[in-house]
Amino acid sequence: MKKSFDFFMAFFVSIILLPIIIVVAFLVHLKLAGPVLFRQVRPGLNGKPFEMIKFRTMKDALDADGNPLPDSERLTAFGQFLRSSSLDELPELWNVLKGDMSLVGPRPLLMEYLPLYSAEQCRRHDARPGITGWAQINGRNALSWEEKFKLDVWYVDNQSFWLDIKILFLTVKKVLVRDGISAEGEATMSKFTGSGR
Repeated sequence: MKKSFDFFMAFFVSIILLPIIIVVAFLVHLKLAGPVLFRQVRPGLNGKPFEMIKFRTMKDALDADGNPLPDSERLTAFGQFLRSSSLDELPELWNVLKGDMSLVGPRPLLMEYLPLYSAEQCRRHDARPGITGWAQINGRNALSWEEKFKLDVWYVDNQSFWLDIKILFLTVKKVLVRDGISAEGEATMSKFTGSGR
């Protein structure tokens, strides 16, 4: 039921928001140049890799050694607006249609984090990753990594159709008030380095 609901809702929302998606794509191309979409391999259900797509929000700025500059220096005002409004997440509807993601579930993080999780934290991959989730409506990037993972695992253990509906409803509210966009003192979220297992 969840997968069917995800597909039809993602299809319906994609059609409704198509004009907005086109406008945002044009503005990303105009303001950031280069590729409109940001593509990155992330761990999905059971840790299986998939390619997640989002609208690009950062400039491709490098230091003298060819390494990307910190997020705070690459994230533009326009990119910050896309993130705070969650418009950068709209292309992930395609990931939902493909079956790689769900509308609701633990957010897909970086592949490099996989060996850093404790056994308990790793259970966040027992559910398909989502565009939004229980952690997103309970603090988003303002949470510590440990708090976020506890909420993800709670969702895995308590997921239901009605919980997903509640999370989707509260996500709309969170997006409108733009709450928990970034961690304190960070442009986005600090890097996860493990929990000292």
